[in-house]
Amino acid sequence: MSYYVFSSPLGSMKISDNGEAVTEICLTDGDLSQGEPSRLQKKALFELKEYFEGKLTEFTLPLAPEGTEFQKKVWRALCTIPYGETRSYGEIAKLIGNPRACRAVGGANNKNPIMIVIPCHRVIGADGSLVGYAGGTDIKKRLLELERRHPS
Repeated sequence: MSYYVFSSPLGSMKISDNGEAVTEICLTDGDLSQGEPSRLQKKALFELKEYFEGKLTEFTLPLAPEGTEFQKKVWRALCTIPYGETRSYGEIAKLIGNPRACRAVGGANNKNPIMIVIPCHRVIGADGSLVGYAGGTDIKKRLLELERRHPS
């Protein structure tokens, strides 16, 4: 497992990979990396740069997030939310075949280890409110605004 820390429009972010797939993309307080990023980290850096510039709407990175089977099921469902669109926690719960699991979907969102690429920022409250986001609702709002400014 290796990681690379870089500066993004959201602050310092860390990309981790296992040599075959990206395992984590998150905000961090860590110092910027001094060494060279791995092949996968370079690909992630390129795709994230393109995303932040509004040029990329679909990521092609191989992903291997660690979590429970339920969490992975939720994260796969999140990846079906189109760029620039949102879904409610209830809609995601229905999508995974468990319509009463809204709170559990929220918990899985909170544990998402690969922010932006697994787009948990696109999940909102049933009333349209920007409830909960591991990176903070300010960052969630910024990501949604970025996607609205640069429609696919």
